[in-house]
Amino acid sequence: MPNAQAIKAFLVEEFLPDVPAAQLDDHYDLLENGVIDSLGLLKVIAWLEDRYGINTDEVDLAPESFRSVAAIEEFAAAASGATAEAA
Repeated sequence: MPNAQAIKAFLVEEFLPDVPAAQLDDHYDLLENGVIDSLGLLKVIAWLEDRYGINTDEVDLAPESFRSVAAIEEFAAAASGATAEAA
């Protein structure tokens, strides 16, 4: 089951090394603030595939799904369910 703490830890490790995970707000706009760019989105998607077994060929990959920790968590939960249903 996806959770915000694991997502925050990944984002901080990959994109915000000087920010403690606890200080990353769940609704901080990662795209608008330039934390994640198009290559960064690919990293996030690959991590979600590996971490949660999400098959991205079976889900809609809209940029809004990666705008914040909360959005990523919601996407991962929905996509994990969609992948499980397809199996």
